[in-house]
Amino acid sequence: MFYPALRKLLFLFPTEDVHYFSMNCLRTACSVSSVKQIIEKGFQYNHASLQKNIFGLTFKNPVGLGAGFDKNALYLRELEALGFGFIETGTVTPKPQSGNDKPRLFRLPKDRALINRMGFNNDGVDEIRKRLEHWETQNSKLKTENFIIGGNIGKNKVTANEEAYKDYEVCFSELFNCVDYFVVNVSSPNTPGLRELQEKESLRKILSQLQNINYGKQKQKPLLLKIAPDLIQTQLDDIINLAFETKLDGLVVTNTTIERNNLLTDKKEIEKMGAGGLSGKPLQKKSTEILKYIIQNSNNRIPVIASGGIFTGDDAIEKLNAGASLVQVWTGFIYEGPSIVKKINKQLIKSGIQFS
Repeated sequence: MFYPALRKLLFLFPTEDVHYFSMNCLRTACSVSSVKQIIEKGFQYNHASLQKNIFGLTFKNPVGLGAGFDKNALYLRELEALGFGFIETGTVTPKPQSGNDKPRLFRLPKDRALINRMGFNNDGVDEIRKRLEHWETQNSKLKTENFIIGGNIGKNKVTANEEAYKDYEVCFSELFNCVDYFVVNVSSPNTPGLRELQEKESLRKILSQLQNINYGKQKQKPLLLKIAPDLIQTQLDDIINLAFETKLDGLVVTNTTIERNNLLTDKKEIEKMGAGGLSGKPLQKKSTEILKYIIQNSNNRIPVIASGGIFTGDDAIEKLNAGASLVQVWTGFIYEGPSIVKKINKQLIKSGIQFS
């Protein structure tokens, strides 16, 4: 009951400012060990049946936080305290970049959605690597419970598509020893020309180059690809074929959409917001349809992390029943608040879904 009232207040202020204000408040709270323990007790829900073994990793629960929320690995301790089974940092690029001009993140409360055109704003791979290394050192000292971290990687805006594979190689190599798995992001609509890299030949080059590096390591890291919800059937078929060809470990389905169909928010208001990717409830059905297509046409041989419109336990169950191995929230976190992971996990246990 508390969060809806707080959300009403927070929604009076600019979206991106509120994001950092809220997370910084949580960071301050978690800096006091006794307060952190209270937060963990209030927002975590641990149950042995929630464990999921996939990609050679053990996830303490199947509910993760999608890339873009903690772009710079600033809030790992705080997000762990809220009970997430895993998070993705990034999207990370080789060089720091400020992203697109503000405002660039907008709420659509009537639709329970967001529009963002952030543009891969991040501190660059060197700085993020240092933070992840520090996190790993601290966790090792404290011997805390395993918390899975994915590295979502992309290219700098100024990098030509012909040279994009080099940017992905840099990020992959730099983060290799400090993340548990990788996600290749070629599906954001907010970097000009990026989605062109989803075409078969461009994608083959990026994935093949990364796997060459990967298989040169003593122990490989799981490599996944994040796809857009706006792909046509032939493109999805190409993705499936490439996943097998390049021996991908899985897919993240899906990123945000450029569609603006059947929204309750006034069209003029949406037009003022401008370009960007739409996330939240309007994406739920579409992302689930693509999830089902991937699962069916790969004979359930490609593990999928499902993302898009997950707000409740029932939403997560829909994705898992459609064939997903794990789920990610983002917009749902904004609208449902810090108890979202606990609520979803409790509903999963109540439903009797089995994980292995």
